[in-house]
This record gives sequence, structure tokens and C-alpha cells, in this order.
Amino acid sequence: MRERLRAVLDDRKVLRLLIIRDLKVKYAGTYLGWLWSVIDPLLMSLVYWFVFTKIFNRLEKTEPYIVFLLLGVLPWHWASSVMNTATGAISSQKRLVRSTRIPREIWILRVVGSKYLEFLFTIPVLIVVMLIFRAWPNAYTFTVPLAMLLQAMFLTGAALAIAPIAVMVPDLERLMRIIMRVLFYLTPVLYGMGNVSEKLYPLYALNPLAGQMDLYRAAVFPEQFVGWWLPASSAVLSVAWLIGGYLIFVRLERSVLKEL
Repeated sequence: MRERLRAVLDDRKVLRLLIIRDLKVKYAGTYLGWLWSVIDPLLMSLVYWFVFTKIFNRLEKTEPYIVFLLLGVLPWHWASSVMNTATGAISSQKRLVRSTRIPREIWILRVVGSKYLEFLFTIPVLIVVMLIFRAWPNAYTFTVPLAMLLQAMFLTGAALAIAPIAVMVPDLERLMRIIMRVLFYLTPVLYGMGNVSEKLYPLYALNPLAGQMDLYRAAVFPEQFVGWWLPASSAVLSVAWLIGGYLIFVRLERSVLKEL
């Protein structure tokens, strides 16, 4: 494993080039370019804001609600993009995966990296909205980079596990879409942990994204922070996913190459 990790580090320039290539290909021929990565989650946040403030009487009374939503929708968009794209991370590049000698982990890491850059593109929009609604960060601001680190670890491990399994089981691509729809409502994106019954805390503790969402929001809405037990659970699970996902990837690598 140490040799494999060293090989990935040695080819980090290749990884950077692949990430840049993915972004260029994705936005090639469009007028707005990378702004599309901002427009999608922003419009979804506005739709949720309209539905839950103008149509339905929401349980979540935190204001400004649009900022509250963005702090959940933007990280969720990063997570769902990685999970759904990971199902084709290897099969969509099967010729290059078979013919090149670069570590095959890089084909999965490029997905996490490119989606992370798209997530970073949305941060300036979030800051502008915070300024407009005067939602100021507090002493918990340090929780944002911590949340990013935990989310990157979890998504990397999950993508490493999903990518090879998707090659062996093609139905996983469609199944993953269903899983992400269900997980969306089981993750505090539209609501905060303060609205969740304490009886359900053990269930949410099994979802690494729940603790990460709580950390993102703690920087602006500290009253929604339910305690360090949830981020601690998220940290343990994120490390477990990272290690477990990598072991699954290594275990299935030869079988995947035969299948390609």
C-alpha cells in the first residue's frame, strides 16, 4: 500500500492535468463556463427557499433561511456529484485505464478533485449572499475547513469503493441515483439537526454527511450545533470509509481489468 500511495504522489502532476481536462471538457462550448457549477445548486436553493417559506410552513425557523440552505445544498451537491460520477469513473475511461501505466487510483481521485473545485467555485456566491443578509461567521469558523477535510476523506473512500463495483455490477449506476435521493432526505440539508428527534440521533450518527453538515452550519448558526459527538462519529466513519474503500479498490483491481 505504501508503494501504491508513493506512486500516486509521484504522478500528482498527471492527476492535476486530468482534473483540469475534466473541467475544460465539461464546460467546453458553453457561454457561462464554470458558472454553471454555481447556477445549478443556487437555483435549487432558491426553489427550496420559495417552497418552504412561501408555500409550506417549515419546521426550520433559522434565519436567514437562504444562507442556511446554501450551507447544506452546496456541500450536498459536491457529495452527490462525486457519488453519481464515480459509477462511471473507470468504465468511461476504460481504454486509458488499460493502456496507461499511471496508478489507477488517479482515475477516481480526479472525480473527487474536479467536483471539489466546482464546490470551491460556489464559495464566493455563498459569501456574497451572507453579506447581503448580514449573516456573519462566528468563533466556529474553523469548523468549515474541518468539514471539508472530513468530506473529502469520506467521498474519496466511497468513490474508490463504488468505481470498481460499478464495473462488475452495471446496475449500480441506477441504484446509486435512488440511494442518493433517499440519502438526501436522511441528511440535514433542508433542515438542521435541531429539528431531529433525539431518538433518531443513532441513525444520523451512521451518516458521515450529517456531522459534516453540522460543522458547515456551525460557522454561521452555532445554535444549530448539537455537539461534538456527531462530528466525532463523522470523523471515525470518514476514516473507515477511506481505508475500506481503498482496500476494496485494491482487492477488485485485477477483476476490473479483466472485465474491461
